[in-house]
Amino acid sequence: MGITELPAVQLLALLEEGTHSSRDITEEFLAVIARDDPNIGAFVRSDADAALIQADKIDKMRTAGKPVGPLGGIPVAIKDVLCTVDEVTSCGSRMLQEYRPPYDATSVSRLKKAGAIVIGKTNMDEFAMGCSTENSAFHPTLNPWNPEYVPGGSSGGAAACVAASMAPLSVGSDTGGSIRQPASHCGVVGLKPTYGRVSRYGLIAFGSSLDCVGPIARNVEDLAILLEVLAGPDEKDATSVQADVPDYLAACREPLEELKLGVVQEHFSEGLDPTVKQCVDQAIGQFKALGATVTNVQMPHSQYAIAAYYIIASSEASSNLARYDGAHYGYRASPSDTQSSRDLMSMYRDTRQMGFGAEVKRRIMLGTYALSAGYYDAYYLKALRTRRLIAQDFSEAFKNVDLLIGPVAPTPAFRIGEKVLDPLAMYLSDSYTVAANLSGLPAISIPCGRTEAGLPIGFQLQGPALSESKLLRAGNVYQQNTDWHLQTPAAQRQS
Repeated sequence: MGITELPAVQLLALLEEGTHSSRDITEEFLAVIARDDPNIGAFVRSDADAALIQADKIDKMRTAGKPVGPLGGIPVAIKDVLCTVDEVTSCGSRMLQEYRPPYDATSVSRLKKAGAIVIGKTNMDEFAMGCSTENSAFHPTLNPWNPEYVPGGSSGGAAACVAASMAPLSVGSDTGGSIRQPASHCGVVGLKPTYGRVSRYGLIAFGSSLDCVGPIARNVEDLAILLEVLAGPDEKDATSVQADVPDYLAACREPLEELKLGVVQEHFSEGLDPTVKQCVDQAIGQFKALGATVTNVQMPHSQYAIAAYYIIASSEASSNLARYDGAHYGYRASPSDTQSSRDLMSMYRDTRQMGFGAEVKRRIMLGTYALSAGYYDAYYLKALRTRRLIAQDFSEAFKNVDLLIGPVAPTPAFRIGEKVLDPLAMYLSDSYTVAANLSGLPAISIPCGRTEAGLPIGFQLQGPALSESKLLRAGNVYQQNTDWHLQTPAAQRQS
């Protein structure tokens, strides 16, 4: 097994032992990026020189006996939705293709403080709106297991780069499943934290009441060390949770005792792919064999989750994206781009017409309609009431069980282009993930099988607010007794 296929926990051990330097490890990952990413498209930009400068700095500090932080010398990829000071943060959009923020997102500054090496910015659906990473203004990202298939979205680049051994860790964002779904499709582990557990400061907004920053890794232990760096209160984010951050790595290594799992019956109904159902059933059986108690639970309002989510998310997107008008920052249509007269309104119109992609425009129009006079009560207000009912379903379920278990997505990864012309079919990919965002609850995706074509499948665990330690512990116990997380696209090709 090469350096780039080792988990971050083992890489940290090599660095502490002194058998490898951060430069050695970073060069190995940069070589994989240079070799493989032209065929996958996980990154929108990767600055090898800047990464090696960071690595040399960490090596000098370690040699001098200075503290280097919990991620000292480990490369980390960052989704291009998180601001990085004086470096392009494009959010997958032409609108921001030359935008250089004057500050780091809190997540990025915490990674740097922890000694992480920022190895590149990963591709994504434009403004995080999508389920396949086909909506990027730059290029689609392909699934490392089979390039004819999507990696999921919108954090497809962040998941694909970890699966393809281009980075041991990455940071994504999850508004309706955008970490968990690509993690499932790419055979890696991804966690959506409790809303506010990780600061949103510097995260370019899609749906402000739904957006979460979270980690992606090869296994649960790696996920734990990354989450511990990212989590914690932030005075720059009024929505951040004011709670201490536990030792997630120690917590996930504790024995799992008297675990009560609930199986949401509505997630195993019509529309679930038989292979996905079989793999998730096997994961449930594995937990039973480990001593967990499994019971069926009902969440009667889950059938309305997709409708409520897309109304609320689109409404918030309509508001958040109003700032991109060509007057403040970002792209501005020039007179040579159009035949329009150059009055103020035509400048606004041309900038937004040319700067936004089709999916972003669709959601802006949907959200603007839902918020308009005469329709606010019928759509947006009703969606908010439904959101409260979905949250109540979770509260009732957690009175009797510790965690909920079920599929991440109704199907495995689908072919590139298969659903581009059918947005409703695309939106249904989030059927099982959006409820956690509507309720602000944590959830984790863990690989549990593969299709006959070799595509990964994951299952999802959902828990009460601030139950990340329990989710990690359950996931780690599962991985100690299975090997799905050890399988890689490279190993599959060699076999």
